[in-house]
Amino acid sequence: MPDEISHALVLNLHQPPGNLDGLLDDAPWQAREILWALDRIPRSLWRHEHLARVHLAPSGTLLETLATPGFQDRAYGIVDCGSLLWHLQNTRVIDILGTGYYHPVLPLIPAADRAEQLARWQGIGRHLFARDQFSGFWPPEMGFCMELIPTLRHLGYRYVLVDSDHVEPVGSMRWDELRYRPHIARYGDDSIVVVVRDRDLSDAQESGMDAGWFVHEVRERTKWCDFPPLVTTASDGDNGGWFRNTSPEANFWTVFHDDLLDRVGRGHSSGIRPTFIHDYLDRHGAAGEVTVRPGAWNTGWHDGHGFVQWTGSATQREALARVASVSDSLQDAGTDPRRLEPARWRVLRAETSCNFYWGEAWVPRCHADLDEAQEQLAATTRRSVST
Repeated sequence: MPDEISHALVLNLHQPPGNLDGLLDDAPWQAREILWALDRIPRSLWRHEHLARVHLAPSGTLLETLATPGFQDRAYGIVDCGSLLWHLQNTRVIDILGTGYYHPVLPLIPAADRAEQLARWQGIGRHLFARDQFSGFWPPEMGFCMELIPTLRHLGYRYVLVDSDHVEPVGSMRWDELRYRPHIARYGDDSIVVVVRDRDLSDAQESGMDAGWFVHEVRERTKWCDFPPLVTTASDGDNGGWFRNTSPEANFWTVFHDDLLDRVGRGHSSGIRPTFIHDYLDRHGAAGEVTVRPGAWNTGWHDGHGFVQWTGSATQREALARVASVSDSLQDAGTDPRRLEPARWRVLRAETSCNFYWGEAWVPRCHADLDEAQEQLAATTRRSVST
């Protein structure tokens, strides 16, 4: 049995464009629950600063909302958004992961837009978190394909998180090696470290678990490891009752996280210790090569294979095809990028995963942005011709 088991806790934080503003108007209690869930994160870590290590992946649209003065004014009295953003800069307990600005399922959008989504997130991330480099990358919805590797490496990412159901070894590898050790994935001349999310333990993290069960389960899963294991659990951190519940008797941080770190501090965690992924890689590196099948994480009744959650109906597929068509039109426009910006950001926003996640309910939001993008592109073209 390994003497020490590193645990990487990862939380995805995302709210669609305009969602929190809309909820403040139409469902104020729900908006409060979300804002309190976000604000609870750094506050829950303060008493454990010597031990706590949490990775956060905030979408660009969430960061944009929290940083907008008008929204800060509306939310003041619920949460001080400026202070929240300041507290998230505490690198002793929080590591910020890069992601996509508008939270698209990256394999489903045009290749030309992927780099733009990532670069725009880095722009706001560098501004709000006062740093130039982000070590890890969180693919929105854990939607990954090997073709993303060159773009991730070009933007300076050291590692990417992927779901355990889609990872396959190149050569012989035991189950525990595949799941609890970082690996290398290659695409062409580029390679990146792959960190594997344990799907089963992540499901428990999302829905509710106690520290005693978690310690026992992790110990059983890693007991045959002849290497220092890295157990990675990842889920949403601002959705679902387990994270939003305001009662201390029914919340992730008070029921599970406080208990787990108290056990770690007392030496009663069977060797489990919170860690930052970059620290683990500095100490132990990556071993073995893998490939990653295209796929996403499991959502509701969907297992993430084939991206069915976002492509299951003809209406969803038609909207994605139109995204590609309008994006191609922008690529072919060949005019000053500054003039194309009013159309460009609307196409990128149309790619938001939530526009497709809820079946066909939010697909009209995608089309509304694409309609506006085409109008903006036509107006830009007319002005170019007239000058």
